[in-house]
Amino acid sequence: MSALRVGIVGARGHVGAELIRLLAGHPAFELAYVTSRERAGQPLAAHVDGYAGDVHYTSPAYEDLPDLGADAVVLALPNGKAGHIVGQFDAAGADAVLLDLSADYRFDPSWYYGLPELTRARYEGQRRISNPGCYATAMQLAIAPMRGVLEGPVQCFGVSGYSGAGTTPSDKNDVALLRDNLMPYALTGHVHEREVASQLGHPIEFMPHVAPHFRGLTITANLHLSIAFDRDEVLARYHGRYAGEPLVRVQDEAPWVSRIAGAHHVALGGFALSGDGRRLVVVATEDNLLKGAATQALQNLNLAFGLDEVAGIPLEDAA
Repeated sequence: MSALRVGIVGARGHVGAELIRLLAGHPAFELAYVTSRERAGQPLAAHVDGYAGDVHYTSPAYEDLPDLGADAVVLALPNGKAGHIVGQFDAAGADAVLLDLSADYRFDPSWYYGLPELTRARYEGQRRISNPGCYATAMQLAIAPMRGVLEGPVQCFGVSGYSGAGTTPSDKNDVALLRDNLMPYALTGHVHEREVASQLGHPIEFMPHVAPHFRGLTITANLHLSIAFDRDEVLARYHGRYAGEPLVRVQDEAPWVSRIAGAHHVALGGFALSGDGRRLVVVATEDNLLKGAATQALQNLNLAFGLDEVAGIPLEDAA
C-alpha cells in the first residue's frame, strides 16, 4: 500500500515539531507538505531536532491547499484561524481528513471530538476531527470513571509548563517573568473548562497556572461524590475503565509532572478520599505537547484511516 500523505498547516510551533517527528517515523504516513510563512523554503531539519528528512517548509495560498493531494491535513493554527481553511476544502468538495488542533470545532457536533479513550465509539468515519485541548484531555480522563456519582461541580487546579503558551511572546512564556513564579490566568470561563463541561455534561471549575518548566502539565481534580466509596472501590473503577488503554496509566501514588515530559501517556494517581468517603482527589499528569496534542492527533489519524490506533507511537514510554 502506498503511503498516506499528511499535510500540516502552521507547523512552526512546538506541537507542529512534535507531530513532524511522529509522522516521520510512522509506518504508513508520510509528510505531504508543511507550511509556515516565516520559514518558507527552509528545510525542516534545520528547525526540528531529530528530523532527518528532506521536506522543506512551503507557504501555499489557503485556497490552493485542497489541490495539493494530501489524504489528511492537520490544522496547527491559533484559535480562530481554522474556519477559512475548512471553508476552502468544503467549497472544493475535497475528501481529505481535516484534523483541527485548535478549539474552533470542539463544540461543533458535526465534527468528531477525538479523545479516543472516551469517544472512539462515536467515530463513524467522520472526515472532520477536532483534537481536544491538553488540559481538557487530562481533566476528562481524571473525572470520567466517576461521572455517574458526581455531586456538584468538579474543581480542577492546573499547572502547565510554558510551552503550552505557544511561541508568540507573552507573559505566559516569558522565562524571566516565570522564574521562581507560578502565574495564574483565566481563572473562570477558560475554554477548557467549557470544553470539559460540554463533553462530560457536568459543571467544571478550572483554575489554570503556568510554571517555569517547559513541558508537562498536572491537574489536581477535587470530586464531590453522591455516595461513599472506599479507596479499593475507586481504584477498581479506574483500573476497569482504562484496562487495555496503552496511553492511560493508573498508578497508586500521585504522579509527578517532572516524570511525564517526553512520555506519550496520561498518568492518573493519588486517589485520596475524605474520611466520609464522599470527596475524592485525583491527580493527572501528561506531556501537553504529546498526549495533550501531537500524540493524540496521531491516534486520531490512525483511527480515521483504519490503522492500529497506536501505530507510530513509542509505547515504551507508557510502560
